[in-house]
Amino acid sequence: MNESEKKSNLSELFKKVVSTGVSAAFMTEDALRNLLNDLPLPKETLNSLVNNAKTTKEEFIKSVKNELKNYLDKIDFSKEVDRIAQNYDFEINATVRLKKKKTKK
Repeated sequence: MNESEKKSNLSELFKKVVSTGVSAAFMTEDALRNLLNDLPLPKETLNSLVNNAKTTKEEFIKSVKNELKNYLDKIDFSKEVDRIAQNYDFEINATVRLKKKKTKK
């Protein structure tokens, strides 16, 4: 294998690892392991990538959760309900069906 082919293979491997890393944040650990097993990498490297992806996913979820909590903490729900009640008419459509109970024998 010449130097150009080595660089090309390394480049392709790097692209695959980076794209896998981005999508890994949204994958289960098993799915990620199955995907990474196709890569020609040492087991320690694969385990490290799985652990990094798991940590990144946990940090991402924690960050989104905190942002959502901060946003919801700023909302005055009683004020919003009053605003909605003043600006909108409520229309409720419902269907009610009565079903006879099955008798016990």
